[in-house]
Amino acid sequence: SYGRVWGTAGTGPRSIRPYQSSEQYLYAMKEDLAEWLKELYDLDIEVGTFVEVLETGAVLCSHANHVTQVAGEFARACPSVARHLHLPTAGVTCNLTAQPGTFQARDNVSNFIQWCRKEMDIKDVLMFETEDLVLRKNEKNFVLCLLELARHASRFGMRVPTLVQMEEEIEEELQQELDLPPTGTALPRPPRKPRDLNNLDQMVQQLVSRCTCPIQFPMIKISEGKYRVGDSDTLIFVRILREHIMVRVGGGWDTLEHYLDKHDPCRCTS
Repeated sequence: SYGRVWGTAGTGPRSIRPYQSSEQYLYAMKEDLAEWLKELYDLDIEVGTFVEVLETGAVLCSHANHVTQVAGEFARACPSVARHLHLPTAGVTCNLTAQPGTFQARDNVSNFIQWCRKEMDIKDVLMFETEDLVLRKNEKNFVLCLLELARHASRFGMRVPTLVQMEEEIEEELQQELDLPPTGTALPRPPRKPRDLNNLDQMVQQLVSRCTCPIQFPMIKISEGKYRVGDSDTLIFVRILREHIMVRVGGGWDTLEHYLDKHDPCRCTS
């Protein structure tokens, strides 16, 4: 799986990034978050400039203030639901002209981190530290925190990245199967576009067929986007995110390629 090329046709050689499968899911998440922020704030941001655009903390603090504002509007519109939610009530101070790597940038990022903890109640395991972003020490922690923040803000009506939308859909599917009453907020949601899972099974089988075990590693389709894997009764949900095939694993996501690299006996050895 080293050096396999992933890129979108027609965007030129710049988008072709060979990387190990273990980095794929991070790339897919950054791509999704970049597109979401671009739409939300009309930002000039893409997966390649993701950290550059965010490392001064200015966009993050502005986002925090926007989330707080949306929460306030929600509290006024739906006081009965708002009472049961942990809503942010204070925003953050922000230096919009901070330059990368400076004390001001650190200050912005640090303010954003405090706000996530205190106002949004984001658990420590999903938090990042100032240096993770400012010195690019741990992009993964930063990315996971942004996704978690989006999940929390979705409860009071903020638009969410595609990945979070997919999580909500899978959650609903599971609840229907178990015949449970719907959880979450009583928010009027815009009707969701049905996902096109047409080529999904084909794409899945293509990846599975790279297995070289004497008996092929099984991945059996149960229903659209849902598979039983290996010799166990493990059920996984699979979705397409742009050109990535994503697997819902536990509370997070992985790419199917990396998932197979970890579970298919003939690939685990490499």
